[in-house]
Amino acid sequence: MDGVSNGGTCQGSVSQAIVCALDAHSFENAIRNAVSIGGDSDTIACITGSIAEASYGVSQNMREQGLGYLPEELKEMEERFEEKYGAGDECAG
Repeated sequence: MDGVSNGGTCQGSVSQAIVCALDAHSFENAIRNAVSIGGDSDTIACITGSIAEASYGVSQNMREQGLGYLPEELKEMEERFEEKYGAGDECAG
């Protein structure tokens, strides 16, 4: 296998991530699309998530749930980042 068709290269991962984001109707749907196609799904989902967040925002509920998985040190880092650069709340759905 050459790695392109399953997201094993940049050419494969980026194009699949774009399609996953464009075919979605929400942030969560975009991530589900990315995970369901298989291959290098963690990389594809990360790229898809960046695109989908800009397009759809992330619900407060999903944001809080995600933050709940982080250790305290990373939560503090995230808070400092938001203080400096903003939380992106203007996009949150």
